[in-house]
Amino acid sequence: MPDLPTPQDAAEAALFSECWDAVLSYADLCTSGSTAANQLAREAFALGIREARAAEESTRHGAGRRASRLPRIPLLLTAVRTTAAAWEAVGQGHKLDPDLRLWLNSGKAARYTGPPLRRPIALRGLRDMQEPDAALLWLAEVEALPLRAVARRQGLDPAAAMEELNQVRGLFRDRCHRNHLDTPMDAECRSYVRLLDAVTRSPVAETPEDLSRHLATCVECAEAAACLRLHGGGLPAALAQGVIGWGGLAYLERRRRAAEVRMGAGRPVPDRDGEWGDPAANKARTLRNGLLVAAVLVSALALAVSLMPFGESDDSAQGGLPTDSTPVAGAGSPAGPSAGPGTSPSSTDTGTGTPSGTPSGSAKPSGGGTPSATTRTDPEPQGTSSSTERTAACEVVYDLVNQWPDGFQATVTVTTAEALDSWRVAWSFRDGQRVDQMWDAAVAQDGPRVTASAADYNKDVPAAGSLSFGFLASWQNKNTAPYAFSLNGEACTLS
Repeated sequence: MPDLPTPQDAAEAALFSECWDAVLSYADLCTSGSTAANQLAREAFALGIREARAAEESTRHGAGRRASRLPRIPLLLTAVRTTAAAWEAVGQGHKLDPDLRLWLNSGKAARYTGPPLRRPIALRGLRDMQEPDAALLWLAEVEALPLRAVARRQGLDPAAAMEELNQVRGLFRDRCHRNHLDTPMDAECRSYVRLLDAVTRSPVAETPEDLSRHLATCVECAEAAACLRLHGGGLPAALAQGVIGWGGLAYLERRRRAAEVRMGAGRPVPDRDGEWGDPAANKARTLRNGLLVAAVLVSALALAVSLMPFGESDDSAQGGLPTDSTPVAGAGSPAGPSAGPGTSPSSTDTGTGTPSGTPSGSAKPSGGGTPSATTRTDPEPQGTSSSTERTAACEVVYDLVNQWPDGFQATVTVTTAEALDSWRVAWSFRDGQRVDQMWDAAVAQDGPRVTASAADYNKDVPAAGSLSFGFLASWQNKNTAPYAFSLNGEACTLS
């Protein structure tokens, strides 16, 4: 296992510390265990630093135009991918994630190392930018660092950082547009180049139906559209997938969570534009989430209590009453910030399921002359339901995050009562909405019915746990909430 490179100065030492966390995070996604992750991270880190220093040395002593290269963190992440491919080639592939091995042996991986004009648009666009600009874009969009922290790291004026970031986004779009024009393409793709540029420039422009159909079938044009459309929140995913390749969306989610942890609980979270949210609102959100988690625990406690034996009654000893341990408490409510404004902890039912027509605590009739409810001394415990009634095994929160004239962003959070080793969430749209892009899940749509399937990194969900994913979609005329949610074919309740 190679030793990590020795920093040349204090500034490089600080940069190494910041980069190592990102490299190890991606290496962990690519491997099957922590030991292999550390080995892959060290080898990739050493390779990436050697490449970066060699490029800087050639630029310092060379003449003419600067050679195109990625900023430090994405350069090291691509070194992880390169090192993983080398492992696969020399017979060490058993240390890698199985899905990564399939990807490395497919045509998808070849795009990142093949002819330059065939590589992903985001990779080419970021490489063509000046390194400080590219680093600013990557740190703010993919690493999810607060804009003030990015400004300090890049030596920018915090007051002007937002304006600088918007300019850099525009530069990235310009580079991507140029690279898209340079890409070899067939006549059909070429006919949509100008239209795609015009549609993605404006947040209010409607996408023509023929262009939408083309983007649904053409990978290269869909990638270009994601890079050219700066509004709508899809730029981080376009960067992560286009530069890293396999596991890009999983890495993006990890970095967002790591940024939240670094900021600490209770601190205001900056939004995508770098502005700090209202502390009171964040505190209220944190309190609400805590209460929702408490509701889950109460539900689980109610379930445990309902299953405990309370002693045998005269009737049950004679076999007159059937045993009924069907839980009625919901599996829990989502413990995430996506809960709608009307959701409260009291919405979690901890034991209200009562047989139809039978008041809670009254006797159920049994064969052979059971005493009436007025004379019975051993009533059925409250909170139980008949064996013919079952509560939903899952609960869904649908959150419309953002909406603009021809599109919207939404998240779906599902809480499941049972442990899952894979999942498939389905729902139906009422108004002809079409999903354009999804993260943390694979998407398929057949008419109004949409199905989201688990990714390889989030398919396992514990009992009373939750899963979540988000998507971008288009709409026309109306955009009402979807309905008929199901989890692995079982109907869910919508909160």
